Formats: sequence, C-alpha cells, structure tokens
Amino acid sequence: MLLLLFLSTTTKMTSYNIIDFGAKNDNITDSANAFIGAWKAACRSMEAANVSVPAGRFLLSRTLFEGPCNNSDIRVLIEGIIVAPSNYSALREWVTFKHVEGVSIYGGTLDAQGQALWDCKNSSRRCPAGATTLTVMHSNNVTINGVNLINSEMFHMSIYGSSNVTVQAVNITAPGDSPNTDGIHIHMSSAVTVTNSVISTGDDCISMGHGTNAVWIENITCGPGHGISIGSLGGGATDEAGVANITVKTVIFSGTQNGIRIKTWANPIAGFVTNVTFENITMNFVDNPIIVDQNYCPRKTNCPNMTSDIAISQISYMNITGSSATLVAVKFACSPTKPCSGISMQNIMLTYDNKPALALCQNVNGTTVGLIVPESYL
Repeated sequence: MLLLLFLSTTTKMTSYNIIDFGAKNDNITDSANAFIGAWKAACRSMEAANVSVPAGRFLLSRTLFEGPCNNSDIRVLIEGIIVAPSNYSALREWVTFKHVEGVSIYGGTLDAQGQALWDCKNSSRRCPAGATTLTVMHSNNVTINGVNLINSEMFHMSIYGSSNVTVQAVNITAPGDSPNTDGIHIHMSSAVTVTNSVISTGDDCISMGHGTNAVWIENITCGPGHGISIGSLGGGATDEAGVANITVKTVIFSGTQNGIRIKTWANPIAGFVTNVTFENITMNFVDNPIIVDQNYCPRKTNCPNMTSDIAISQISYMNITGSSATLVAVKFACSPTKPCSGISMQNIMLTYDNKPALALCQNVNGTTVGLIVPESYL
C-alpha cells in the first residue's frame, strides 16, 4: 500500500527497468550487471529517476550502487524478490549504497539465504564473518520504506558514516538461533530515524555503535533477538567517539535476551553515552529487561581485572512495564572508575513469576519518581 500510494502521487520521472538492461527473473541468472546498468543510467540523469525491479525472483551477486550522482532524487522501486547466491563467501557486504544523496528504496524483499553460513558457524568450523544484506555508507538523505529483509548472513542492515537516514515500515526476519544476524546496526552516523517496524533475528534488533548521534527509534516490535543495544563500546585500541541524543520509545520486546541495554567492554578506552531516553516500553518474558553492563569481557581475554572508562550519564527510563524471565529485572553493573550518573527512573513495573522482580545496582547514582518495581536503590 505504501508503494502504490507513492507511485500514485509522484510527478513524472524517467524510469529504468532492470529487465531492459538484461535482468532475468528466473532465480538462476546473475542480474548484477543489469542492476548496475539501470543504476548508472539513473545516476547519470540530470533529472529525478526511478530504478524499477518488477515482480519475480532475481539472483544478485555482490552489487555496489555508488555515487555521487547528477541528481539527488533516485527511487529504487522493488516489486519482486532479490536473492543472494546460496553459497557463502568472504564478502562483507551484499547490496551497498555508497556516496549517494537523496536515494529512496521502496518495497520488495531481499533474501540473503544465510543458512549455509549459519550452519558453518554452528559447527565450529573456520568460517567468514558473513555479509551484511543492505549497507548505507557515507551517504545522506536516504529513505528505506516497506522493505523486507530476510535470512541475512550477518547484519541485515548497516548504516555507517551517514546522516539523515529514515527507515520505516521494514520487516526483518531470521531464526532466533541464527548467529550475528542483527536487524539494524547504526555506527558513526547522525539523524537516523527507525519507526513502525517488526524485527525478529538471532542478535540485536537494533544496535548502536560509537559515534552515533541523534537517533529516534519508535513503534518497534522486537523478538526473538537480543533487544535494543547501545554498544558494545570501548573494545578498540584508541579512545572512541561518544553516543548521544538517543530516543527509544513505544517498543514491545517479546522473549528477547535483553530489553534495553547499554554495554561496554571492561577496557580503559575513553568514551561516553549521554542523553538517552527509554520510554513507553513493554517487556514480555524478557531475560534482562533493563541492563547496563560495563563488565563485558567475552572469553575472558584482553580485559580481566580492568574497568570500563566509558562515562554513562543522563539516562532516563520512563513507563516501562511487563514481565522478566529472570529474577533480576533491572541491572546496573556500572564501572567503579566511571560510575553511571544522572540515571532517572519513573513509573517502572516489572514482575517475575507474577511477583515483584529484583534489582542489582553497582556504582550508579540517580533519582526515582512514581512507582518503581523493583526498587532500584538509586
């Protein structure tokens, strides 16, 4: 419906159909050259242009849609299904938009066929990390609307080094046991909006890395998966750009490993997380509904007996209700050298087994307003 509405209200634009450039909807023939041919024609156009992907299944190998272009209004209209090769490789991206301005992607499905790589990873063999399905890199003013992303090898969507990116009405789906299949990863980017979407994966529904600023997340259904996370931060070799001005509101978590999480390595790498709001959140049988973990040290290498140097401050939790799958529903495991400060909790009601859950608070200072269950000891 979103796509039909868009088409019915759009002024006349030059359209480039991938079929005219040699694409085959037989699910066998690699249509990468046809996709690139249509993209280059639209990119060369001095006026607004469409790249049209009609109904059918189109096999597509790794494809880079690169700018800058002669116009700042290119619309990729997908009716069909774009399918990745079923045999995995060492590639890090599958479909990438790089150095583009004013690109909109509407509708359709991208099926990355990640099962073969998941099987490799689950068998403990030496395997590549996997490819991200859809990457927006070093780009501005990008819209992704009504797209279905399924069965990614690794991240389903990555937004890196970009600004003014709008993601809305997307559906992202992978099995709950598929490794490292984050829904949306935002990194070194600003002014990103993610709304009205359903995300079910084997890792974070949405994750935010260092250098992320001004993100608005609203009306999200998350589960299965690992929740919505800031981090992990502080895992590099040098000090990191901070994370600031994040809003997460009106989210339903169902059966996830975490709800709303901030995670940092137990490393002396400087950085910060500040001005974050979590509001109107529903937890349905979530393992860790509210968690700040500054002791992240997987495999206990490179970080034992060290503490995080990421400063966490001005974090607000408001109107968070529902059920925890574990007794401890609220956990603030903050750094002893950089205690969490300015933590605000208002109207929290989390239960475990139909009884009040518990809270664990270490190295945290803040205030509470209204009914707080479990008692947080701020």
